[in-house]
Amino acid sequence: MKNKTIAIIPARGNSKRLPGKNIKLLGGIPMLVHSIKYAQNFSFIDAIYVTTDDAAIKKVALQYGAKVIDRPAEISGDFEPTVSALKHVLESLTEEIENVILLQPTNPLRPENLLEEAFQIYLNSNLDSLFTVSRNHHKLGKIVNHKFEPFNYTIGQRSQDLAPLFFENGLLYISKAHLIKKDIIISENALPLEVNHIFANVDIDTQEDFDYAEYLYQKYINKKI
Repeated sequence: MKNKTIAIIPARGNSKRLPGKNIKLLGGIPMLVHSIKYAQNFSFIDAIYVTTDDAAIKKVALQYGAKVIDRPAEISGDFEPTVSALKHVLESLTEEIENVILLQPTNPLRPENLLEEAFQIYLNSNLDSLFTVSRNHHKLGKIVNHKFEPFNYTIGQRSQDLAPLFFENGLLYISKAHLIKKDIIISENALPLEVNHIFANVDIDTQEDFDYAEYLYQKYINKKI
């Protein structure tokens, strides 16, 4: 029997900053569904699970072909880490899982072949975890005692000469199931896969984020430009 790979989409209800965001219509379909449909494109994913505490989200997930794990209230709070929901999914399943692909519904736009390429790198390099990052091009600093202290540059330095810094963009994560059972998604030796794509700038928490995602969807996906 081959090693089993599943995708997990964590989608809580009761969003504070953007009410109902996980089922808010983006490009005419609920935001959560973009991640479900993305996962359905890849034959190496054996099952797609949505973990949620919300009845409306559960209904949408089932309607679009995902399986649903009901998330208990005690791991559905605002400050509960994502790994708790992933771990609960694994503990709810009877079959042995080898690999877990985490797709956050708040990152609904992803390059078409990204997951295929990332999963092949993950397998071929015998990794225990992989996550996506993007290059930062901002001049960053701290404000200490009302004064600005540059962090990644010196005053007057050109932005194109900055030392490379990267941010975790949230597009996707791949991890061994045994790590998640130990409350780990990104291991110490995880591979940071660089993805410099406009979709990497989309992480939806506010209406402004949502409006930007809608703009990109219409420009790059709906019109296939």
